Amino acid sequence: MTSPASGAFQASSLPDDAIELGRIQDAWGIKGWVRILLHSADTEALLASSRWFLQPPEARFARGFSAFSGCVGVDVAEVKTHADGLVAQLEGVNDRNAAEALKGVRIYLPRSAFPATPEGEYYWVDLIGLSVVNREGVHLGVVRDLMPTGPNSVLVLEYPDLVDGVQQTAERMIPFVAAYVDHVDKAERKITVDWQLDY
Repeated sequence: MTSPASGAFQASSLPDDAIELGRIQDAWGIKGWVRILLHSADTEALLASSRWFLQPPEARFARGFSAFSGCVGVDVAEVKTHADGLVAQLEGVNDRNAAEALKGVRIYLPRSAFPATPEGEYYWVDLIGLSVVNREGVHLGVVRDLMPTGPNSVLVLEYPDLVDGVQQTAERMIPFVAAYVDHVDKAERKITVDWQLDY
């Protein structure tokens, strides 16, 4: 099995503010390109960054993985959108075998390297964990995920619920659109929405 060229991947520490944005799904073509499986529909940060941090697949997926160990930094020669994801050419990965050797590798970027967003737009990672309340101040839950549904995303909230006397975690979904979202306060870690408990 061909590995990436020696020296292309530099041993590195994972930045303190590192966010996992996706993983290498497979080789793409015969010239060393890789296909990226994204964790969200946000592609701006990966498209804008010329250097990524990589970690091996989790232990349960790492059988036979030998391309590198620990965290490494790698320069990105080229990255572009393709179908519903991204494809990339990493420095030192010059053929299909070297690209296939990276299958399952996790891709990180420091949050500080993300490009600034226009007013009223947010990265999904900045919304995860925010409390959601309605105009009356009723707590509706905490953002656990964002689900892309075509033109807009849906906030997936998690909240405690009592079912037959047993405490459980329930889910609530709210479209992330101006018609329902009044305000996002990242400093206060709170989203105010026009939504009711029985919607």
